[in-house]
Amino acid sequence: MGNTCPVGQFTLLGEAADDDGMNGTSSPTHRRSGRAFHKMRLEAKGRAHDGKKFKESCETVVVNAHGGLLMMKHEIDTGEMIVLTNPETLEEQECRVVYQGEPCEKGQRIGVEFLTPAPRFWGVEFGEMARQGDEASAVH
Repeated sequence: MGNTCPVGQFTLLGEAADDDGMNGTSSPTHRRSGRAFHKMRLEAKGRAHDGKKFKESCETVVVNAHGGLLMMKHEIDTGEMIVLTNPETLEEQECRVVYQGEPCEKGQRIGVEFLTPAPRFWGVEFGEMARQGDEASAVH
């Protein structure tokens, strides 16, 4: 399943107030790159909360050049390493889990940070929104 928007059309989120309901606060957050609502399927593999290896098809919610927010079925501990695979390009990216949302009916929101920035991994052009040198965490 690809992007639900026509090619080149997606919503970029600036770096103003970060009130996305995940942490219950509304404070300015400086981000290393712009964020985009970009829904796509990808494969994730790693170790779940119970220590067992998993491999699952999951979906992105929000992405940026340094990571993204995923909806996953497996519960994964913060700090755990996972590998994401883009099914269209077969590119793999190692990630660190930096955020865990509350489990819900659809799964759990998991924020990941790439070990190495990969702005082209998602198939989204971040353009002038991408910035260098800002010391913020990934989307979460």
